[in-house]
Amino acid sequence: MKGYINVPESFKCKGCKHCGSAPIISLAEHGLYQLKCPNSDNHYQTNPGEIDIDDWNIHNTLLYDHDYDPKIIAGDNNISL
Repeated sequence: MKGYINVPESFKCKGCKHCGSAPIISLAEHGLYQLKCPNSDNHYQTNPGEIDIDDWNIHNTLLYDHDYDPKIIAGDNNISL
């Protein structure tokens, strides 16, 4: 047994933002599961429990890591100085 499960292709999961690998479903503590990078435990992992693909996708988006102005993201180009 491999000790993990590959995420089915029917679920749209982004690759790890550090190495690009597809996430795996891994057994975590207390018999719970989590999504994690197969290459390193130092890369992002979801919290143990429900398999949260949305959380994985949000945290593996480069936009999430930067502190952008929400007005610019929303398209409000009328920024006054």
